[in-house]
Amino acid sequence: MDEHLYIVTYDISDQKRWRRVFRLMRGYGEWLQLSVFQCRMSRQRHAELIALLDGMIHHDEDHIVILDVGIAEKVAPRVVSLGKDFEPVAREPVII
Repeated sequence: MDEHLYIVTYDISDQKRWRRVFRLMRGYGEWLQLSVFQCRMSRQRHAELIALLDGMIHHDEDHIVILDVGIAEKVAPRVVSLGKDFEPVAREPVII
């Protein structure tokens, strides 16, 4: 399965919408910082996430950026991390 590594960051103007987006993102990736997630997803999960986020935000007030870092198995992120250690999200089984 070709999974890509994504960095998702968002600026949501309304606290209630921010919490909804945060809860959704916790189901798709690893929380890095306040409004930043690291996600390892297939193309299908990526499209699903975009559709869900698109329906949640107010397009004239909010902003979400999704950066495709590359194929998860091949990417070797060069990261400078001060404070807590940074670890790329690993492939894990999904329990449904």
